[in-house]
Order: sequence, then structure tokens, then C-alpha cells
Amino acid sequence: MGRTQTFDSTQVVRAARDVFWDKGFDAASLPDLEAATGLGRSSLYHAFGSKRGLFDAAVQDYLDTIIRPRLAVLTEAPLSTDAVGEYFGGLIQAIETLHEDSPQRGCLLVNSAIFASHDEALRGVIENYRAELHDAIGQALRSRFTDASSETIVQRTRLLTSLTVSALLIARINRAEAVAVLHSALDLLADWE
Repeated sequence: MGRTQTFDSTQVVRAARDVFWDKGFDAASLPDLEAATGLGRSSLYHAFGSKRGLFDAAVQDYLDTIIRPRLAVLTEAPLSTDAVGEYFGGLIQAIETLHEDSPQRGCLLVNSAIFASHDEALRGVIENYRAELHDAIGQALRSRFTDASSETIVQRTRLLTSLTVSALLIARINRAEAVAVLHSALDLLADWE
């Protein structure tokens, strides 16, 4: 007979998510994960199969609880004509209000991208996130700039997606500069009117 799980998987995954977010996959040690989750190594392996299984669960939780709710302003009907501005405003607020010592600096996926060149599955997750962000921004831009050509929308989408990823990377080390990058995105939106 198998052991009965006596812990809340969601809490464990979120605690591990913060460790991975702060340290990255490779630098997050099993003792780090044990300390954060309150579970022993055998319980973690029994529940998630491996450190990678726990990381994959943490990434999925990140997508479901952080990324997709934040993208909702860009994707859920009816779209506000200022959906892109609202998205960047929300990112600015999130970055500005984060404590300096928070493990949740930057973006878990952007922070993990350094390891993606050696990890096909992780590279796929990160590329899917980039494509999802790109598509959401593009959809909102098409809604806002109805008279713009398709090529103009593609260029603006690429630029705003790149500024978003850049800001999320910079937020890891310099919140003020990340916020400035996002304000530049808002300035571009205003200039395009």
C-alpha cells in the first residue's frame, strides 16, 4: 500500500517555485528545496519524481498563477482600447512594489533561460511563453490601432515584446531601470497615437 500524502501540493510547489525563481534550477539545491517546502528529500521525490519534476510543476504553477492572470488584460474579451497600457501599468506596479530581497525578482522563465540552451523541454516552455506574450500583445495592438498595417502591428508587437522581456530581465538586478524601460514602452504607445 502506498503512502498517503499529508501535505498541500500547491503550497509545496509554490515554495519550491520561489526557490527556483531566486536561484535558478541548477543552483537550487535539494537542501534549499527541503528547507523551503518543509519536506524531506524522499517525500519530494515520491511526490514529484525528481528535482526536475518539481521544477516543471513550479513552472506550470508560475504560468497559471502569475503569467496568465497578468496576460488576461490583453486577451480577455472585451478588450479595453488601452489593454496594452494597462498591461504595462500592471507590470510597473508589480516591479515597483516588490521587496528588494524578494525571491520573485524578474521572471522565473527569463531567469531560467540561461539554462535553456542545454534543455530542450525548458527551451520549449520559454519559447511558448514568449510566443504567448507576443500573441497577446499583438492582439491588443490590433484592437487599439485598427488603421495600422499588418507590418506595423508586427513591428510594434516585436518591439513591445522585446521591451517586456528586457524589463523582466533587468528587474532582477535594477528595479528602477526595469520600470524606466516599461515607461518607455508606454511612451511609445502614446507616440503611436
